[in-house]
Amino acid sequence: MKNIYIIFILALLTSCAPIRVNYDYEKTTDFSAYKTYNYYTNLNTGMNELDDKRLINALNQALQSKGYSLSETPDFFIDIKSAEFQQQRNNNVGVGVGGTGRNVGGGISIGLPIGQSQLGREIIFDFVDERKNGLFWQAVSESNYKPNATPDKREALFTALVDKVLQGFPPESK
Repeated sequence: MKNIYIIFILALLTSCAPIRVNYDYEKTTDFSAYKTYNYYTNLNTGMNELDDKRLINALNQALQSKGYSLSETPDFFIDIKSAEFQQQRNNNVGVGVGGTGRNVGGGISIGLPIGQSQLGREIIFDFVDERKNGLFWQAVSESNYKPNATPDKREALFTALVDKVLQGFPPESK
């Protein structure tokens, strides 16, 4: 029953707050050679410590479910950076006044913004092989950010975000 509740919350969060992800990777990389990972020791994500823990826990669970394991001597390192930004409002109402009569005309139009502007958060995931290729895979995610969200909602959002980000890792060979 608890799993159904979590799935419902994830579906609700992802339907209201779309997560957009762009991927980039080095085409010559042999992704099958990577089995272990770790994080840089000087990881500075730009988030608070609690959100750091939530994001790293979600990332660990997702990577381990894909068969990767955390190691002290990893095949690759993970670096995470984030930034908050103000999203543009797309909702406007146009108000117009005009008149004509006997070859006289005029008009005024005003666009009024509706609703509050929202905060967005960009999180960049860099996977780095320090022995061979350097940066070999990157995902840049953008999503809505609510600084006053409850801990459960934050955790659900990070889980959904990591699931979406790791859909592109490893990239499908063509």
